[in-house]
This record gives sequence, structure tokens and C-alpha cells, in this order.
Amino acid sequence: MKRSTATLAAVALALAMLGPAHARQDDIDINRLTGSLNQLANDPGMGSYAQAEQARARDAINRLAQASSRERPHVLYLAERRVDLAKTAAQLQDAQIKLTQLDREHDQILLDNSRRDAELARRELERQRLQYQLAQEEAARLQAQGLEYSQAAEQARAEAERAKKLAAAQSKVARAAKRQAELAAQAAKAMRSQMQDADKPADAAPDASKQHR
Repeated sequence: MKRSTATLAAVALALAMLGPAHARQDDIDINRLTGSLNQLANDPGMGSYAQAEQARARDAINRLAQASSRERPHVLYLAERRVDLAKTAAQLQDAQIKLTQLDREHDQILLDNSRRDAELARRELERQRLQYQLAQEEAARLQAQGLEYSQAAEQARAEAERAKKLAAAQSKVARAAKRQAELAAQAAKAMRSQMQDADKPADAAPDASKQHR
């Protein structure tokens, strides 16, 4: 009888010691998850992203604080997954926004390059036009000097013809550059529209995770 009483006393003492230890472990898990979620919420770059998932994670932590010892392992697992999901969703949204910005910058670079090429082609065309005009004037002057300058006049006309062909080629290049600039602008506009459409499903992505809880 004494032995039985001593055994019961030992069990009671062990349970009394286990209770505070279990409570401390609960506090550690709650503090760990809350701290991790607060770190995300306070992040200046991603804190404003995945608000719905952050709210679900906080609800899961609150349920963990109220869970019984029997429910705790499962509720703890769900809370940890909710916090991880909130972080992942925020990182994904941040990456999508940065990718959109990079695409826009790339489009702007292409557009600027096309405009610069078009401007260079226009300047070259103007130079060739002036050169052609001067060649024509020189040919007319040589022709007026008489037959003794006929050979020089013929050469000047040949140069004028070459300049004319070159000017025509430069004009073609200028038109092509202008078309390229227009296509680049259209491509940039289309890409921005595509990225805006691609951003819309991102908000719905967190809701899909409810199917895997």
C-alpha cells in the first residue's frame, strides 16, 4: 500500500513538472512563428505583399495558442505551413514585380536604341543629300566651262549618281529604322499588357493553397 501511494505521488509530481515544460514549449513555438511572420510584415520590400496569406498565418498561430495538447501537433504543423506559405507568396509577388520592371526597362532600352538608329540614319541621309546637291552644282559649273572640262564634268556626274544611289539606300535604311522603332513601341506596349494580365492570377494563387491544407 505504501509502495502504491509512493508510485502515485511520483506520477503526480512528474505530470506537474511536465505541464510547465509543455507550456514553455508552446510559448517557444508561438514566439518563433510570430517573430518569423512579424519579420515578413516589417520587411520594407515585401511586407505589403501576400496580405491574405499573412492574415491566414496569424489566424493559424492564434489557433495554436488555444489548441489543446492533443490537437497541438497538427495545429502546429498547419501554423508552420501557413507562415512558410505567406513568405513564399510574398517572395513570388516580389519577384513578379521585379521581373515586370526589368521587362519594362528592357523594352525602353530597345525603343531608345531604335530611336537612336533612326536619328543616325536621318542625319546620314541629310549628309548624303547635301553631298548630292553639291555634286550636282559642281557638275553644272564644270559643264558651263566648256568642252575642255567635259571629262571632269563626266566624272562629277558619275559621283553625283553614286551619291544619289547612296542617298536612296540611306533613305531605305531610315524608313526601316522608323518601322523598327514603331514595332519596338508596339512590342513594349503588348508586353506591359501581358505582364499586367499575368499579375492578376498571382492574387488568386494563395487561395489555391487552401486545397492542400
